[in-house]
Amino acid sequence: MDIAFASETLVSLLSALPLTLELAVTAIALGSVLALALALARLSGILVLDWFARAYVFVFRGTPLLVQIFLIYYGLSQFPAVRHSIFWPVLREPYWCAVLALMLNTAAYASEIIRGGLLSVPHGQVEAARACGMPPFMIFRRIVMPLATRQALPGYGNEMISMVKATSLASIITLMEITGVAARIISETYRVIEVFVVAGAIYLAINFFLTRLIAFVEHRLSPHQRQPMPIRGELKGETH
Repeated sequence: MDIAFASETLVSLLSALPLTLELAVTAIALGSVLALALALARLSGILVLDWFARAYVFVFRGTPLLVQIFLIYYGLSQFPAVRHSIFWPVLREPYWCAVLALMLNTAAYASEIIRGGLLSVPHGQVEAARACGMPPFMIFRRIVMPLATRQALPGYGNEMISMVKATSLASIITLMEITGVAARIISETYRVIEVFVVAGAIYLAINFFLTRLIAFVEHRLSPHQRQPMPIRGELKGETH
């Protein structure tokens, strides 16, 4: 293990860190919106929406992300209607093709996580809110979503971590994120171990920070699980 070469590799790979984070954040943010829509479609009771969401989840969970990236980047360009559409300036860019593939993929997994969280909300609390005169949207915003978010956050956190690692597949469509830069350095130096050890350490650091952030949010959303603060008299050892 050449420490000097590993240090130089670290500097080179860190220059690709912003693109990796941008891919992950954009895909997760857009995917969460689509996932919520799919989860609501599954729970809507409307047969057409329910079966559309089921088919979407089945297709994107049942096929590899690598295949989805290839189909979006190389496959869509084969259709003249796509090349002459208003979407072509976006779809011809590898960055947006990667974001689209990551977004569609994570939405399929996240929709099931969100649906499970929504189903875990006690029905009695919804009925109590209705009895208090809350309109449906307020019930969803103030009762259902906070409780569902608390239940779904651990599973959704795992999906976010998986999506950070999945950004490495964007290198196959010429994006120079961390893995893409690592592959270029390996092709120039033939030093595989040092490069991939450093690249793995960067991904590990990103996901460590993400797990701590998720744990902090989960702690903030679970006040009933925190230890009660001692009163002032107990802090001074006083008895009453």
